[in-house]
Amino acid sequence: MSQHEDIHPKGQLVIQTVAMPADTNAHGDIFGGWLVSHMDMGAGIAARHRARSRCVTVAIDSMTFIKRVLVGDTVCCYADILKVGRTSMQIQIEVWTNGLVEDKHKKVAEGVFTFVAIDDHGKPHPVDR
Repeated sequence: MSQHEDIHPKGQLVIQTVAMPADTNAHGDIFGGWLVSHMDMGAGIAARHRARSRCVTVAIDSMTFIKRVLVGDTVCCYADILKVGRTSMQIQIEVWTNGLVEDKHKKVAEGVFTFVAIDDHGKPHPVDR
């Protein structure tokens, strides 16, 4: 089974929303940047919960769009913390959708994001303190 043929999402559900007409590109599909922003928010939620502090995105280590997202699809982002360093965390995000017409759960995108835990002055601090 390839990495795109998973049957179930990995990780915890961190965001769920509906793709709306305002979120489309010129071809009527959901704009990739909209999807990436939700993935970043979802990874940020997971990072913040793990570090119990503010966290900032420092890298998108990988990003793959697998299938298009349609208007009306329910978009679900799942976060799985892959690695925790001293001040950073690497988080995998999978995006799965449920359609209106075809109520089938399918993976549409995946990526790996790196976050750094920061203090109130914006300086990195240990994730585990």
